[in-house]
Amino acid sequence: MFFFDSVVRVRAGTRTDRGGNTVEDWSDGAVTRAAVGQLNVQPTSQAETTDATRTAVITGWRVQSEEGTAPDITARDRIEWNGMTLLVEGEVAPWPDPLTGAHHHTEFTMVRATG
Repeated sequence: MFFFDSVVRVRAGTRTDRGGNTVEDWSDGAVTRAAVGQLNVQPTSQAETTDATRTAVITGWRVQSEEGTAPDITARDRIEWNGMTLLVEGEVAPWPDPLTGAHHHTEFTMVRATG
């Protein structure tokens, strides 16, 4: 009923750097995108910091999946939503059912920093 929002999960590919290490590759040809639905997205925070050279604004949204769903989103992913590219802040949290201990829903926070 309240879980009508959807996002696009953007996941980095990998490449080998000059030192032979495997690193994330966020170039257009390397990333994968997947639509994720059955979400509820709500604004949570907005902070503004001003100094002599700029005004920085950080805005956050709390995302909760519908009961019984476990979206394939990790803390390393980026999220495209509402015309913005956002970062997953912190870990993605699976919530257990308080009676059975089985997976109930998933929650995470996404943020956008500008300035």
